[in-house]
Amino acid sequence: MVLWTIAVSVSASRPAAAGFDLAAAIEATDAGGVIEVPVGIYRGQFVINKPLTLIGPERPILDGGGDGDVIKVTAPDVTIRGFLIRNTGISLDRENAGITVLAPRVVIEDNVLRDVLFGIYLKGAESSVIRGNDIGGKNLPVQRRGDGIRIWQSHETVIEDNVVTDSRDAVIWFSDGVELRRNRITNGRYGLHFMYSDGNVLEENHLEGNSVGAFLMYSKNLTLRRNVCIGNRGPSGYGVGLKDMDNTVAEDNLFVGNRIGLQFDNSPSSMRVHDVYRRNVFAYNDIGVAFLPSVKRNSLTDNTFLENIEQVAILGRGDFRGNHFAVDDRGNFWSDYRGYDLDGDGIGDIPHKAWSLFENLIDREPKLRLFLYSPSQQAIEMASRAFPIVRPEAKFTDTAPLMQPVLGAVELRRGGAPWPIAATAAVMLGASAVVLLIGARPFQITERAASPDAAIGGVE
Repeated sequence: MVLWTIAVSVSASRPAAAGFDLAAAIEATDAGGVIEVPVGIYRGQFVINKPLTLIGPERPILDGGGDGDVIKVTAPDVTIRGFLIRNTGISLDRENAGITVLAPRVVIEDNVLRDVLFGIYLKGAESSVIRGNDIGGKNLPVQRRGDGIRIWQSHETVIEDNVVTDSRDAVIWFSDGVELRRNRITNGRYGLHFMYSDGNVLEENHLEGNSVGAFLMYSKNLTLRRNVCIGNRGPSGYGVGLKDMDNTVAEDNLFVGNRIGLQFDNSPSSMRVHDVYRRNVFAYNDIGVAFLPSVKRNSLTDNTFLENIEQVAILGRGDFRGNHFAVDDRGNFWSDYRGYDLDGDGIGDIPHKAWSLFENLIDREPKLRLFLYSPSQQAIEMASRAFPIVRPEAKFTDTAPLMQPVLGAVELRRGGAPWPIAATAAVMLGASAVVLLIGARPFQITERAASPDAAIGGVE
């Protein structure tokens, strides 16, 4: 095994250390060797075709010169750590990337990627790890960008603690058993884009300012837990969109300020599946949860619906039935619930029914949203109350509404919301809860165990 080191201090703005040729070092190093690259700028495209460890202790720069991929890995068991990788080509057809991996068991960690079309691209690279990288795309219109992270037929991959911004999507396609944890993805099209990928886990990711936070499609056995979706407000604007998804576990997630917090489209698709969504917080979205009318076999319990413009929307005409808003005599908290709790058991004594005439109209004719909060809306709602003959059927009924919010288990930490957003969200949620509950039964916030299945903070 050969260890390449040069004990020369070189400014990162200067050329590569005298006498060091990175391509030659890769060629000369035996399989399984370690190459420690001195600080400097190394220009060109580099191919790693044998098991190697490539380390940049002082973050040397690998510059692709605006052509092709910067690093291409064609051998298994390669590690790339500690580099600034920049300036790929701009060909979407050739999928120019900062790092392209075509072999399994590759570790890519603690790298900074800048001015890259695609950031890190795994193709047939199962059991790999992408950890702690900072990826920034090219200054291009979003339709001309590549994906910050793209995983294609790369099963059992771990993607954690990465920051991705100004890319198109983070894509996971045809890849089972992938774990995504504590990633922060902002200013893209789809923060996360899943298709045909089963048994995957999404935990504690922060998806903010994208057109769509996550679009999850044609997959099954997905776990979606303790993620934060904030301000995803593109034309679709879902915090999370579910299309033909089966056996989804979604709990303890936070949806704030999206156009639609959670969107259901034919999920679940299997007649044998019944999914449960619990302890999620939907706050200050245009629509908290949206269903297409044909969606069935979903149950929502212990969720908090806090001051969404429309708590639940049925998008289109049709007979909406077969979903449940209470499980085992526990429903959800609704900030617009007007009931009471005389026996003090924490459950409203009368059901919560959503039968706003104006909401029904805008679900069928979205252009009517222009009149939200206008005298026209007030007149329509007053007429529906004064003349029950024009009152529509309730969109849904929660038979056991909760009197107190369940704030869930979202923990905003590294990879989560920055301090101003975290603080603002916490203050808004807390203040609203106090205002809503003044005059009701006293409540007490308690701490819970920080385990995957337990809330970190809850309301009892």
